[in-house]
Amino acid sequence: MSKQLARSARKRFGQNFLIDGRVVDAILASITASSSDTIVEIGPGHGAITEGLYASQCDLILIELDRDLVPGLLASFVSQSPERCRLLNKDVLKVDFTRLGSALRIVGNLPYNISTPLLFKLLERGDQIQDIHVMLQKEVVNRIAAAPGESAYGRLGVMIQATAHVESLIDVPPECFAPPPKVNSGVIRIIPDANKRALIESMDTLALLVRQAFSQRRKTLKNNLKNLLNLEDFEILGINPTDRPERLSVGTYVELANYLGRRQGNV
Repeated sequence: MSKQLARSARKRFGQNFLIDGRVVDAILASITASSSDTIVEIGPGHGAITEGLYASQCDLILIELDRDLVPGLLASFVSQSPERCRLLNKDVLKVDFTRLGSALRIVGNLPYNISTPLLFKLLERGDQIQDIHVMLQKEVVNRIAAAPGESAYGRLGVMIQATAHVESLIDVPPECFAPPPKVNSGVIRIIPDANKRALIESMDTLALLVRQAFSQRRKTLKNNLKNLLNLEDFEILGINPTDRPERLSVGTYVELANYLGRRQGNV
């Protein structure tokens, strides 16, 4: 079966089908789906995780780009319970999540090439998303979950942690997939937090500041942010201008961005 799945995987979609039942069970246990949930599964593939979600009696929305996989998903799930299971044969980056409902729970084995833009797209809709459980490249999981001072801590982690709680859940080696990818994978839980987001006065200013701060990791904040902040600004905020960007907490970046936005009249 795994050889058949490997042959059916299409490189242009970045497909690696999960085939390890123990990993599937661990993912389902972390999600704990129930009949009161509305779950959006991104990239269900051959339905390894879909089967367990479907069994929970939840309302299920499947988003699958590969036309060749649609007949199997329709036959196994949608046609069995069309009142609570539907399928969108679309590029998930083009899906309007505002039309899918509220309190959505997102599940997926994400292609590596779209994982970052998709997560940002989902978190923009954090007000209608309850939580996110996704499989990503392990390196990306580490970057999202990294704490200040860790080598993986950077722009991606700051921007996601600024609006959500994150937790690395499961490590998944290559042999759990067909075909096996060349990298390790991991499952992460992301829970959007409206209170965190409310502290950010301008997401655009925060994005600009964080991008600039981490533009050259080996340089100090004073050097990287010289076009945005001067030494007096650092003194007012009580931040050491000779620190490197990975030393600042997420909360400090939010404070810096709010200060910058007010000074520039953006908020």
